Amino acid sequence: MTKQPALEKSQLQVGKTPRTAFDPGSFYKRNPSWRVRRVELVDPFGWHALDKGKLTEVRQKLANFESMTWSDILVRAKNQNHAVRVQQLCSQARKRLAQMGLDEFEDLVSLRLSARERVWGILAEGVLELLWWDPDHKVCPSLPRNT
Repeated sequence: MTKQPALEKSQLQVGKTPRTAFDPGSFYKRNPSWRVRRVELVDPFGWHALDKGKLTEVRQKLANFESMTWSDILVRAKNQNHAVRVQQLCSQARKRLAQMGLDEFEDLVSLRLSARERVWGILAEGVLELLWWDPDHKVCPSLPRNT
């Protein structure tokens, strides 16, 4: 058995490589699940702003998503729920991703809860790591039609 030579420092890659956790082909048939370890509890898009009534409402809407598959959510309802390129996010959101050490991701997923309310997260292997509560659709504002 031959021993592999050690890599020299010049052969090692340094820095972050952009990546996307959004690989739709691998999990479309799965029901969604949520991870909360990255939930923000600070401004500008923190969940701390929800009162008990609104938190109960959001929890129910996320529970309703659990009866669907990712295909139902991201394909059939793609006008409401979809992956968004990080470059399309507002500057405040991109800055916060960098502060959180999450700027290597190329996409985030937006789930529409009402006309303006959104939940944002990182989708990996059928699990959405919840990040932000966006009650006013400010993370990625829509452009007015016909502009």
